Amino acid sequence: MTAPLESTALDQLFRNARSIHRFTERPVEAATLQQLYDLLKWGPTGFNAQPARYLFVASAQAKAQLEPALSAGNRDKTLSAPVNVIVAYDTRFHEHLPSQFPAYDAKGFFDGAPAWIEPTARTNATLQAGYLFLAARALGLDVGPMSGFKPDVVDAAFFPDGRYKSILLANLGYGDRAELTPRGPRLDFAEVAQVL
Repeated sequence: MTAPLESTALDQLFRNARSIHRFTERPVEAATLQQLYDLLKWGPTGFNAQPARYLFVASAQAKAQLEPALSAGNRDKTLSAPVNVIVAYDTRFHEHLPSQFPAYDAKGFFDGAPAWIEPTARTNATLQAGYLFLAARALGLDVGPMSGFKPDVVDAAFFPDGRYKSILLANLGYGDRAELTPRGPRLDFAEVAQVL
């Protein structure tokens, strides 16, 4: 793991990748979603906590449940995407820590400091969402992430017991790039970073 990736791989993951809003009708196979998880799960999280939970919305029935939660600007592109993924965090992620992080009593820490559960879960699940996007791109999928939805409506429809809390949505599929607008600029290194 000491060799840099080839330039074509970096193009696919970063330089040529775009947030996609229109997808072709090509379906995303269930096996591809399994591969997606099998890649993203290796990304690091604090305490190896892995608090993210993923609900892949593909059926017409599930999309009908999702629709009331969508903002007007996101409705059409979301419903027409082959698959939507709801990324949520598990409010009881720490119950898995004895097996996932046996070197330290991390479960005991969170049991004794419950105020740390939500921020730890949210931060690390958001980190895992980033791994999901990169894994999707690595598998040749396109991604359209968004935050324009009503989390309380999503949670009531899909997570009614209250254990999981949704944090973002993303559309997955094979992008239709025919009408992409020019890519937005990015800030330069000197504007956002420094080396001390």
